[in-house]
Amino acid sequence: MDGEKREAPRLDTLGQLTGEVSVLAPIVVYDLSALGARLECAFPLVLGSAHEIRLHLGPDAVVVRARVVHCQIAEIGHELVRYVAGVEFLERPPHVDAALRAYAARLGRGRTTGAP
Repeated sequence: MDGEKREAPRLDTLGQLTGEVSVLAPIVVYDLSALGARLECAFPLVLGSAHEIRLHLGPDAVVVRARVVHCQIAEIGHELVRYVAGVEFLERPPHVDAALRAYAARLGRGRTTGAP
């Protein structure tokens, strides 16, 4: 093709090549432990699939790799379906463990005695 600006030519796959894409999408974390979390999202997570999840732990933000252990519909609305998933953390580097512990300590201090 005249005027080609690509450094390498592209091969037409005729639509026969498939794949997946990771996208950043908001989640709500309902409960959290050092080993995993229960979260809500607007799309189903595939059972057994692995994801990198960014957790905003107050002033800290960490990325942890997790595997989906269950996912089900939580609510069906007029224009929205919400899913709840349980994930198991696969890799917890020391800085992630430290951030999770610090978050749990801050959360514990912020709760009043007898609060759920």
